[in-house]
Amino acid sequence: MRQRITHLLPQGTSIDPSAIKVTDDGLDFDDVELAAEERRITIGLKQLPEEIQAFLEDFHELHIRIASVLNHPTFSPAVSRLPPGLHAFFTPRAANADTGLCDGLKKILGESVKCSNSSESFVKPPILSERFAASSTYQFYHSPLDLAVVSEVLKTGVCAKLDEDSTLRTLCETLAETSSATQVDYDFDVISHAVTVTILWPPVDRKGISRSRIAAKKLEPEDRLEVGILSPEKADEPEELSMGGYLTVLGEDERPSLHPKLTLSLPASTLQPPKQSCALHAYWTLPTALFIDPYQLSDPLFLASQNLLALRSLAGAQDLEAPDWAIPYPWGSAALFELATPSNTTSDEIWTITIPTHLRYLNSTLAINSQTPLAIPWPTVFWACEAEEGLKFATNPFDRVDLGFEGLFGPRTMFYHVPADEKVDKLVELLWVPVLERGSEGWVGVGTLLAVLVGFAWVCWRLVRGGGGKGVEGKKER
Repeated sequence: MRQRITHLLPQGTSIDPSAIKVTDDGLDFDDVELAAEERRITIGLKQLPEEIQAFLEDFHELHIRIASVLNHPTFSPAVSRLPPGLHAFFTPRAANADTGLCDGLKKILGESVKCSNSSESFVKPPILSERFAASSTYQFYHSPLDLAVVSEVLKTGVCAKLDEDSTLRTLCETLAETSSATQVDYDFDVISHAVTVTILWPPVDRKGISRSRIAAKKLEPEDRLEVGILSPEKADEPEELSMGGYLTVLGEDERPSLHPKLTLSLPASTLQPPKQSCALHAYWTLPTALFIDPYQLSDPLFLASQNLLALRSLAGAQDLEAPDWAIPYPWGSAALFELATPSNTTSDEIWTITIPTHLRYLNSTLAINSQTPLAIPWPTVFWACEAEEGLKFATNPFDRVDLGFEGLFGPRTMFYHVPADEKVDKLVELLWVPVLERGSEGWVGVGTLLAVLVGFAWVCWRLVRGGGGKGVEGKKER
């Protein structure tokens, strides 16, 4: 089970990292009362009661959206809205097949729900754009209702029937605390084989009173719990939304790991774009010893916490498991990042951007005291700006082409490079990294072989023990 809790602060709110207090099961910060809260819980299908599993067998996908009838103030442009009421969008497993959707809704909301399980009871919305060709097949709507109704039904009709000490009971009671929420979404599809519940609460209620907040805690020790603090930032384009802030994973052990991080520190006052429609980028070439994990950099919340907008391009060595000596590319990889910029470029604060990397296993030939030197070049940082319509590019005898990154942009792009600090002598970082001592390779082989044998023996023992138990039960049945 995974939980992600995001605190959305209003425009213009600064986040002081020193004011963030993190514990094993919670997070607190000074302006928490000003923040809206989105809580997303992802539950594996097998973790749900058998009754719900059987209900979901009828659907290829099911999306239920419940919007409050209360007029909550707009606290973030990133939050989309629907008319008040219950909306259901779904695609059955088989074409024109009946589902148990209406029966399920009537159990929760009563017989006033106007629908039957036949597919003829639902609207089939037209698809006018290829962009949304994968939309759900059917749509259903129930008249406006308050989220307090659903909350009360969950408490009395569902949660009360579960064991008091069970994880499902705790989870159910959390989902039932939605009476003050703006919206609640339930999403299921057969590909993910999971149900995702998303609840969004405004910072205060209609009377301006702060709501009581649910503590951030894991329901099971192995659960993953992410907490983020985000606030809007100035975007480069009118149609873009930019968020910045911090992300932490609660309760994870702190241990040494081979994950070097590149930190770019720039005075906020120097990050004023040279013109409109410019975006800040960093182009970085890495040796084979280091690699970037593109999957890690696909999470928008994680990117925002590092002041990154996106990994725009990655070419070269991308094997996440291979050691340095097994990389087919002789030199490494090249990456293009789009960087976030501060909303206030007149302040004297230092703007920090972090790019996480991972270290491969290295050859110990050049090791000194179990360490080997690694030379890491600095990335080049530049603004990429769209040229004005009709502008003609004259031939420039001093122009440099084939730099590796210009082909990643459109033909009408101008580049403005950001120089490094003049006080710096070299644009290369020398990093000493640990390697395996020479002469210890044999112990690694022996240890690996021993671990495999122990694991194999344990699996065989479990199979024999399980098979023997079933055999005895079979004799009793006969």
